[in-house]
Amino acid sequence: MGKVTVTPFELPLPPHFDAGKVGEVWRVPYHERAQQAESWAKQHGIAPAAYDRFRICLLPVDVQNTFCIPGFELYVGGRSGTGAVDDNRRFCEFIYRNLHRLTHICPTMDTHQAMQIFHAIFLVNEKGEHPTPYTLITAEDIRQGKWKFNPAVAENLQLETSEAQKHLQHYTAALQAGGKYDLTIWPYHAMLGGIGHALVSAVEEAIFFHSIARLSQPDFQVKGNNPLTENYSVLRPEVLTGAMGKPIAHKNTRLIAKLLEYDAVIIAGQAKSHCVAWTIADLLNEMVISNRELAQKVYLLEDCASPVVVPGVIDYTEEADAAFRKFAESGMHVVRSTDPINSWPGIA
Repeated sequence: MGKVTVTPFELPLPPHFDAGKVGEVWRVPYHERAQQAESWAKQHGIAPAAYDRFRICLLPVDVQNTFCIPGFELYVGGRSGTGAVDDNRRFCEFIYRNLHRLTHICPTMDTHQAMQIFHAIFLVNEKGEHPTPYTLITAEDIRQGKWKFNPAVAENLQLETSEAQKHLQHYTAALQAGGKYDLTIWPYHAMLGGIGHALVSAVEEAIFFHSIARLSQPDFQVKGNNPLTENYSVLRPEVLTGAMGKPIAHKNTRLIAKLLEYDAVIIAGQAKSHCVAWTIADLLNEMVISNRELAQKVYLLEDCASPVVVPGVIDYTEEADAAFRKFAESGMHVVRSTDPINSWPGIA
């Protein structure tokens, strides 16, 4: 892929941005920000996104309170303990500095309810107890009867108990066969209608500011609401078929087609080891099918994503780093948000 010339300058950070509030939850003053965004666009000569000749899509993966705010359910602190907060400070600054270059923003939203296959209520042992958070459930565990599909949940989902148990066996085996992570029991998180489900306030503000300044409506991508499968990647659930071979979920073909049309796709978000990594992997697979060289138009913001680390329990740092090395070897570009876009490979 040849070099593409883009405007070399970066914009200043707008006066309203407060880096010290990135790790907090607050209300975005929409009307005030809308007025400021219009004025900012006029002041800096920012044209509507529809006029972009080189079209860039920004894909923020699950930049939600549940993953990004200390004290929330699945805060991604990384090994530093401040991972997601630091990531989002840099991410907001990246959006503002490159407001005039980002054509479209497609935020993904992990979206759950209580009774889903990765939540404790879904499984029981012989004593009727549920697995604790971060328990890994293997196909062998299911074969041995260590964990079973909760009959009460099966009834609520209008499944026969035997049918539900077969699905659980099939599901864990399919994860293993596909080289996926074992079924993980996560704390209840990203609950639809809850505070944790919302975008991080500072990121929401930056996206809203971009939408007004560039007259570009964000394309929110909801994922993860199927009770029978995990959905780390926004492009496809972990398992697509049930025990009898019938579809239980589908690829996000609309978004796949959309991303393939852009001149560049920039990806960031949480967690680097899970939803970000699987989204990138699925995008790479789709690009290989179409044209392997398409991977060269993907840019991964390595300083705007952190791995899942629960001190003393689990640490996915090495897996996340290995995944990013693999993506780089495939032709994707691992870059830093603090470096000017025109210094990135493939863009002059």
